[in-house]
Amino acid sequence: MPRPDPVAGKASGWATSRISIAKRLFVSAAILSFAILFLAGALLTAAYRQAAERNFDERLNVYLRALITDIATASEAERVGPDELSDPQFALALSGWYWQITRLDGDQRQIRSSRSLFAARLPRLSDLGVPVGIGGARQGYAKGPDDRRLRIVERIVDAGDDGIYLVQVGATTAELESAIQQFEAYLTVTFTLLALALIASSALQLRYGLAPLRQLREGVAAIRRGEAESISGVYPLDLAPLAGELNLLIGANRAVVERARTQVGNLAHALKTPLSVVINEAALEPGPLSAKVTEQAAIMRDQVGYYLDRARAAVRAGMLTGSTEVEPVIRALLAAFEKIYADRALEFSLDAPFPIRFLGEKQDLEEMIGNLIDNAGKWARSRVNVTVAAETLDRDAERSFFHIVIDDDGPGLPANRREEAIARGRRLDETKPGSGLGLSIVVDLATMYGGGLTLDASPAGGLRAQLLLPSTQNPPEPTRS
Repeated sequence: MPRPDPVAGKASGWATSRISIAKRLFVSAAILSFAILFLAGALLTAAYRQAAERNFDERLNVYLRALITDIATASEAERVGPDELSDPQFALALSGWYWQITRLDGDQRQIRSSRSLFAARLPRLSDLGVPVGIGGARQGYAKGPDDRRLRIVERIVDAGDDGIYLVQVGATTAELESAIQQFEAYLTVTFTLLALALIASSALQLRYGLAPLRQLREGVAAIRRGEAESISGVYPLDLAPLAGELNLLIGANRAVVERARTQVGNLAHALKTPLSVVINEAALEPGPLSAKVTEQAAIMRDQVGYYLDRARAAVRAGMLTGSTEVEPVIRALLAAFEKIYADRALEFSLDAPFPIRFLGEKQDLEEMIGNLIDNAGKWARSRVNVTVAAETLDRDAERSFFHIVIDDDGPGLPANRREEAIARGRRLDETKPGSGLGLSIVVDLATMYGGGLTLDASPAGGLRAQLLLPSTQNPPEPTRS
């Protein structure tokens, strides 16, 4: 049996989202934390790379100035000589550390280089389009003699009569890249741990910060289940006014319900008393007119009773409080009907595997189940069985429901007449006692509570009536052996 749409949802027109506020805040905090940390990591890595390149360039410039100083020495006797640079890597073949001095003037270029170049040549940054920097020097990246990436600094030196020279110093960037990669690895690990810590702290903050909202929700749910009459507890300054307004709204709802009950009771008294007088007066003078008046007055009294009962049920169904344990109500009704149908020796049984509470008034539950059991008893041959079953669809929905299934072993009802059976005021067999309003009353009451009634064929051979009603909470999962 499909679950009907909640009445409250239809009336207010709101729609629910499966994503909670806590989940929205948590996901947004996690995304923003990762985004901010990623951006910070990228900026720190770029800043570290620039600083590392500056330090590396400074080291290369030290060697460059030493070579320039050697060229500018006044005489050959006073020169130290480039081969005497302090770093021994300049003497190892293809070590990745190189220097080169090229004389640019004259008919033939004279080139002196470190032993590490091993007859190879350094590329000129000017040929690669690298612009001149501060102080007339160029610095940039180029491919070295062994196809390794080199960081090169170069400068043109005018030694006057001694000539014009291009002085270059280059070194492999493996050490530089290794330092940068190591920094990136440390930064990644650190920021990942920081992100996880921020996410964990966000989860704790959300759990602590939204705890009053959960408390407020439980308070409203307790009122809806009939376990409390008002919202109680201590709330933060942000939520305390909301809790107070909800209590005022609940109080106003109770006041409206009480006024409606009083007016319905007054109307019942005002209508039933004159009808009783009309029936009694008509009975004093027997005749065709008296019989007709009595018949129509009795119909009017039934209809007035029906609509007054419906109005009372609508008032009760609109209240925020009230719940009834189902099993004791059904057992009391079955005991009563066993006495009523004692002459036919009907067998009444109940199957209720776990306790369920009906979210509504006890007298409405008695009226619905009583009408259905009475109808089954009228048609049953030997037995009537009542089963209480949990509704298993959409267990995460805002409202919980349960089934009451009533089976009899009577003649049953054809499928094309089942809808007609629950139509208001329609009787299928005039030989059976009653006003014909029983099933329609059940339908009206069940609909007011957000449930419904369906008729189907019973496995026992007769008619099956399935009543869907709201419960205070989801029943426990059945234990599987």
